[in-house]
Amino acid sequence: MKQSVKPNQNNPETKKKQVTQMFNGISRSYDLLNRVITLGVDVIWRKRVVRLIQKNKHQVLLDIATGTGDLVLALSKLKTKKIIGLDISPGMLEIGKQKVKAQGLDQRIEMQLGDSEALSFENDTFDGVTIAFGVRNFEHLDLGLQEIRRVLKPQGALVILETAVPQNPILKSLYSLYTQKVMPFIGKLFSKNRTAYQYLSDSAAAFPCGKAFNNILKKNGFIAVEDFPQTLGVASIYFAKKP
Repeated sequence: MKQSVKPNQNNPETKKKQVTQMFNGISRSYDLLNRVITLGVDVIWRKRVVRLIQKNKHQVLLDIATGTGDLVLALSKLKTKKIIGLDISPGMLEIGKQKVKAQGLDQRIEMQLGDSEALSFENDTFDGVTIAFGVRNFEHLDLGLQEIRRVLKPQGALVILETAVPQNPILKSLYSLYTQKVMPFIGKLFSKNRTAYQYLSDSAAAFPCGKAFNNILKKNGFIAVEDFPQTLGVASIYFAKKP
């Protein structure tokens, strides 16, 4: 990243611990805020992630930073044998478990507490790995990507959905205004936690998007790397494979 961004820069605790506490605190309002802040477009982006996975082998899938389970539920539309949703936040995971159970999918979807930088799975376990709005929260990005590559089967696909910064100067200015002023205000209004949404805004601005992130994926051993900008460049979907 361009700089190290934590929810509270003055707090000596690790980014990982701070991020866990932050998401525990906003778990109840997270889904509603996502819909409001993205104007519902995040649902369309997730469907595009599913379509990319669908083109590749997808019998056993891992969704990292699964949060409240939106992406695992979208992936469940595919004919998969097993989907594991992994998250570091017990609060977010509990919401996800409730949603999975409510749809009667708890036999196919397993929600697990876990650390993306120290995955508990054997080498070459998954046909595909997905991450939606989670990779920028990794404390050690390279370590997280190397763990993902380890647990993917050869030719397994990695699909990442992440926020991005528009390249057009006018759109970039509007995006900056929205993320720096409007997003934290909405976050405080709905969740009483302005700091959390200020962090989400700051971490999005600092994350290396587009070609810069493609290069990071390649550096960590992935091939067939592509990025697909979404909705005027405010998000991107990245596709890569394990050799």
